[in-house]
Amino acid sequence: MANEYLKKIERFRILVMGRANAGKTTILQRVCNSTEKPEIFDGKGNKIDSDIVQGTLTRGYHDIQHELVFQSNPGFVFHDSCGFEAGSTQQFDQMKHFVADHAATTRVNERIHAIWFCIPMTDSHRTVTAAEQKFFNECDTGHVPVIVLVTKVDALYLTAIRELLDGGLTIAEAKARATEKQEELLEKWLGHVKHELGMCKFPPKGYISLQKMHQENADCTPLMECTANVLNEEGLQRLLISTQQSSIGICVKYAVNK
Repeated sequence: MANEYLKKIERFRILVMGRANAGKTTILQRVCNSTEKPEIFDGKGNKIDSDIVQGTLTRGYHDIQHELVFQSNPGFVFHDSCGFEAGSTQQFDQMKHFVADHAATTRVNERIHAIWFCIPMTDSHRTVTAAEQKFFNECDTGHVPVIVLVTKVDALYLTAIRELLDGGLTIAEAKARATEKQEELLEKWLGHVKHELGMCKFPPKGYISLQKMHQENADCTPLMECTANVLNEEGLQRLLISTQQSSIGICVKYAVNK
């Protein structure tokens, strides 16, 4: 029965969440090997005029029902949740309703299979805000796993330089130690995120830090592996692995392990 249900699933669907400027679009471009903007469709499969969409995005409005599809890899469907860090109860309730509906709908091709929750290191001093705590304490995603993506890790490089200079090092000495210091800061903040969210009622199933996503050849293999590892159905794992274009190696590895 389960196999028959999985055979009906045509595309892997992901809800992407997080505050504004968390690097969400860039990550999706890397995952789909594209530099283009996605085409956007309404919930009924009708394409929406890009100019209209860009106008709403400029005003900070996202319709979570809209489907984002990259022509380079139409096997993925993404939904972008409007950041609710401003404390909008209406936006949070809309997101919660969407998750509840699309996690258990009988329309198998409308189900979401994973949620990526982005937390940027550009705001490392406020990694876990009231918005993150609200989501992980109040939003039961059921069998749909949530993975925290720690994004814009490269921003910690400047933080590392600044802290080293404040510690009395010269610019040359700070640059020589900056990469090591950056890794220390990442470990510190990732540990903080895991600790804070781990105490919530509905904690994430996985965590992954992403670096150099601004580069077109950025490696998304760790993100794909992390996502595959937290999926609770082998058929969904196969669908994700076959849909991703990040690495042939992950396909081979997955086949060998299974």
